[in-house]
Amino acid sequence: MIKIRFKNISIAILLIALFAGSCSKDIIQEEPRGVFTPEFFQTELGVQGGLTYLYENLRDIYGFAYFFNMAETGTDEYVPAQSADNNFFDLDLAGQGQLRPETGFSIGRPWGASWPAINTASGIIENAAAVGLDQSLIAEAQFFRAFYYFLMVQSYGGVPLDLGSGELAFNQTAYRTSVRNTVPEVYSRAILPDLVAAVNNLPESPRITGAVTKNVARLYLAKAYLTYGWWLENPNGIPTYPDTPRIDPDGNGPSYYYQQAYNLAVEGIDNPGPYSLLEYFYDVHDGANDRHAEMMLYAERTEASAIYNGAIVTGFGGTDDTNAAVWMATSNYTTISVDGVAAVQREAAQSYGRPWTRMAPPIGVFTETFNDKDIDSRYDGTFVTSYRGNWDKADDPTPSLTAANGLEIEPGDAVVSFLDEYDPSVNYVNGGNIGGGEIPGRSDYVINLNEINRRFYPGLWKLGTYRTDNAGGLGEPNVGVTRPFPIAKYSEFYLVAAEAAVKGASGSYTARQLVNVLRARAGMWRFDNGEQEERIEDNSAAMLSATPAVIDIDYILAERSREFFGEGYRWYDLVRTQKWNEYADTYEIGGDDASDHSPTVTTRTIEPYHYLRPIPQNQIDAMEATAEEKAAFQNPGY
Repeated sequence: MIKIRFKNISIAILLIALFAGSCSKDIIQEEPRGVFTPEFFQTELGVQGGLTYLYENLRDIYGFAYFFNMAETGTDEYVPAQSADNNFFDLDLAGQGQLRPETGFSIGRPWGASWPAINTASGIIENAAAVGLDQSLIAEAQFFRAFYYFLMVQSYGGVPLDLGSGELAFNQTAYRTSVRNTVPEVYSRAILPDLVAAVNNLPESPRITGAVTKNVARLYLAKAYLTYGWWLENPNGIPTYPDTPRIDPDGNGPSYYYQQAYNLAVEGIDNPGPYSLLEYFYDVHDGANDRHAEMMLYAERTEASAIYNGAIVTGFGGTDDTNAAVWMATSNYTTISVDGVAAVQREAAQSYGRPWTRMAPPIGVFTETFNDKDIDSRYDGTFVTSYRGNWDKADDPTPSLTAANGLEIEPGDAVVSFLDEYDPSVNYVNGGNIGGGEIPGRSDYVINLNEINRRFYPGLWKLGTYRTDNAGGLGEPNVGVTRPFPIAKYSEFYLVAAEAAVKGASGSYTARQLVNVLRARAGMWRFDNGEQEERIEDNSAAMLSATPAVIDIDYILAERSREFFGEGYRWYDLVRTQKWNEYADTYEIGGDDASDHSPTVTTRTIEPYHYLRPIPQNQIDAMEATAEEKAAFQNPGY
């Protein structure tokens, strides 16, 4: 047994009235508290406060810039951009960095943020009966304990179930003795039973806005069944740790779990409760439409209050406690200069925000994943494809500027645009001081998507800044995004069920029928984001006819990227399906200069042991153990 020292957990929590008789209240009542104690958990207020902390803690992972990096960089969705440092190079596995237990802020975030939540959930579950907590609220704690264990087992492999006071028991001391449990033990003893209980006991509708429900638990149980099925099958012989036979303790094989995943996902589709697909993909990510019926779970933020937001809402903020993920994927558009004027300035608007230029989409995103840009609205509803003049919002009265081809542009006009289709006639003139080209008759500078570089590329519109307090100006673009960060959507039920069907599950819907529900929605347009104008079109029939007759896992992964691009799914998707090497071993993109339109191919070295992240070194250093025991606690290869 290894004795591990844990620091006391000091947290500021939100205390909320969650009493059974107060479920109609949608307003969170906050009271800062410094620390949870065992005695506090033995009061009704303490248990309620613990539940609220479980929601608040989501913000420590989802929207955190470096977890975003961990979940995206090194995949076929993102690569290091011009201003990347070793936090990003280490995860890219392309030779500029080295993935190590000491790797920056990224690989340790799920580990560091999950343990306090898991222990808090266990404390709630242990003390709930004594304080008379309703079974549905206990189920919320069970959901979150499973949620965080599921994240951990996907990231690191087997993890401890005993935090010092017994398996799944609330740990009340600053020390613990523990060993890492195996992957099957974590699934069979923690993740699956907790999620089954959550499905059985959570309500159909949320008790307050954003609270978990029966269908949220169904989605995660379906995802856990699916992921565990893949782990048991292990089609490419990827190693696991701690080393253990890929045998389910209950004697079930992969096919059983694929079928269970399918059944749960279809049950979620057929019993939606308060959730539904929105009619237009654009509306799923429109900041003015946040917290809608498709969004099942999110890390809450607000511009209304720094206390409720968990971070400052005005001024100049950092990345530690803010929703700053999209900053990493935003190139520095503020250097765009036309006619001697900074034509596109930093603005608290969804296409703009704070540009850190740390992560760039490689060219394959636009030539392969989003190859259909005309009828499939998901490209347009995911990326910033035109950067428009806003110098007037900085009190510059200049009525127009002379731009491409000597033509005039006014505020609101496109200054630099990425072309949907390749145009060989583009003449690159470093237009806009950002590498833009000209084609006859256009006043905006243009760039072909197969000629982008690490310096300037389409931004991630879907997660961009949205505020209501700009008052006609540039607003507050330098603080973290005050939108909720999406974690789970109703749309994922369709792709979980479709993936399970591809793996052999069967039932009332085929994989093609399931995928086509989302593809038909993707054909519906009400607004053209790139052109910034109304576009009423129904291309659903064309989308359905373009769906292949036979759906395979590659098509599922392509659809998952089109639906969930840049939301922190991709590394986990590629690891689950053991396709990471196949999809991401090379990528193409231009260099660090905005005028570089001659892309090159970069080769990554993705080894089998990389399919697990290293245990953070500070955790290893905190062990009271021998050098051999510490080495044995770490994942092999690190």
